[in-house]
Amino acid sequence: MKKYVIGNWKSNKTRNAAQEWFSEFADLYRPVDGLEVIVAPSFICLCSLSEYIQALNLQNFSLAGQDVSPFPKGSYTGAVAADMIRGMVDYVIIGHSERRRYFHETSQDTANKMSESVDAGLKPIVCIDQPYAMSQLTALNDIDCDELLIAYGPTEAAITRVPEQPTRVREAARFIRQVQSERPVVYGGSLQPDNVEEYLAIKELSGVFVGQSSLDARIFADLCNRVGGFLSRS
Repeated sequence: MKKYVIGNWKSNKTRNAAQEWFSEFADLYRPVDGLEVIVAPSFICLCSLSEYIQALNLQNFSLAGQDVSPFPKGSYTGAVAADMIRGMVDYVIIGHSERRRYFHETSQDTANKMSESVDAGLKPIVCIDQPYAMSQLTALNDIDCDELLIAYGPTEAAITRVPEQPTRVREAARFIRQVQSERPVVYGGSLQPDNVEEYLAIKELSGVFVGQSSLDARIFADLCNRVGGFLSRS
């Protein structure tokens, strides 16, 4: 089964800092067949990074947008439409708990963003959390995209920076797979290189989704290489 490591930089890094991160990461990262690494920088970095990464020739690597507008191109001041980042990214994160908490986004906003992303040829990484999991999962039934990823990220783990216990993650992943059996599921919530293999051992998971651990190139490369090592031994 293909595995994913997704890094979300959130609201961090200037363009210069982003390029320095990738220069360091490229020296440390060891690509492995069956592992795809995805990084979501800020919008201001996407254009320059998409060109810079091509020059680095990173294998099994993709960029993602951290968010996208629920509207198409047009008179929507401050919005970034999915069609505007096509060609710079392959994936886009949708419905992150921080978007709901701080920006008061609704389930309808998430549904509109998914539709806009798929129409633009982007692959959604749709974030799921309790207690809204069932409504979030059933909304995916209307999305025609074979490469959509589901990211389970309990809010409490993100706030406390303590990962949810593997047994509880396994239960949540099983529930998600019962509703969306064909969609890959990744777990996100305070993972580090030294605990990531506990979660990779959960057969219902297809990878991990990290925030803080992706900000340091050495830590993130270590995490990716450990996932690669796990795959090689499996």
